[in-house]
Amino acid sequence: MIVSSSAKPPRGPDRAAALSQYRRRAGIYDLELALFEPLRRKAVDRLALQRGETVLDVGCGTGLSLALLKQGVGASGHIIGIEQSPEMIARARARVAQHRYRHVRLMCAPAEEAPIVGLADAALFHFTHDILRRPEALNHVLQHLKPGARVVATGLQWAAVWALPVNLAVLGAALRSVSSLQGLRRPWSLLAQGLEAVEVQSLMLGAVFLAEGSCPMPAPALG
Repeated sequence: MIVSSSAKPPRGPDRAAALSQYRRRAGIYDLELALFEPLRRKAVDRLALQRGETVLDVGCGTGLSLALLKQGVGASGHIIGIEQSPEMIARARARVAQHRYRHVRLMCAPAEEAPIVGLADAALFHFTHDILRRPEALNHVLQHLKPGARVVATGLQWAAVWALPVNLAVLGAALRSVSSLQGLRRPWSLLAQGLEAVEVQSLMLGAVFLAEGSCPMPAPALG
């Protein structure tokens, strides 16, 4: 079932605030995310990419996932990166040029407006809390995935209520990277509405999550 736009909560993500945040962070973003590189590798591994496939990198930022995704889809595979921040995607484009990646298309647009053509085999949401809390963005992305496509999402979450030091660290990181704390208890909950066989892991003392699932297969014909 595709996520219903009626599920959009009040006081959700603020696009203008997010653009301002990432304008300030673009120059140091790669350094800030270094701690989470093992999680990125784990997320891409869970996509189980095959040679020649197409993968969506939703909220691709500066393109830190491109190398891993390219390893998965190979020289003939395609990557579509979606990022609304001009400052961030400029760095992603520089990365593509530096490594001479082929079949990589980068779109500077909000996830709900990205001009995606065709259907992809997989999608990655790596530290994209604002996108995960936008039903219209999730609808748009899921509508451009093949039945059975693999989807993996990672990011910050509140740890158990008793884990005060962990939650203080989550709060500090969230205030720099999200425009709304809404949904931080279960950031994947809206995405899960549009997927099957969803599994969620808590990692790094509960401060981050890894959620995975697949797009529903078509119902068999009756009669």
